[in-house]
Amino acid sequence: MPLPPHPHKQRTGLNRLWHATSYSIAGLRAGWEEKAFRQEAIFAAVMLPLAVWLGRGWVEVSLLASTVVLVLITELLNSAVEAAIDRIGPELHDLSKRAKDMGSAAVLLSLLLCGAVWAGALYQRFFHG
Repeated sequence: MPLPPHPHKQRTGLNRLWHATSYSIAGLRAGWEEKAFRQEAIFAAVMLPLAVWLGRGWVEVSLLASTVVLVLITELLNSAVEAAIDRIGPELHDLSKRAKDMGSAAVLLSLLLCGAVWAGALYQRFFHG
């Protein structure tokens, strides 16, 4: 006999949107409890206004801002993977380590992308005219 659907799946329209938004805000609050996410969010609070100043046109501003937001997104996803793995159990396991390492690698790649885009924009602005 199948289980009844989760109550959230039965919501529609604005009621569903309202609840989904509250879950997303709860996710941001949970992310804020992670030291790495807090550091990156504070960094983003500085970098996003700088993107408006540094970018020459909406495409550059969007690219600069997007790479900063991508770091935050990736960090949240990495934290979600870590939480799910930790929920399974505290014992060491090769697959758990592999999942956590891949999440960490994703964060690293997003940071490298962000740094490269910003370095290119700074070079263009100050050294290339």
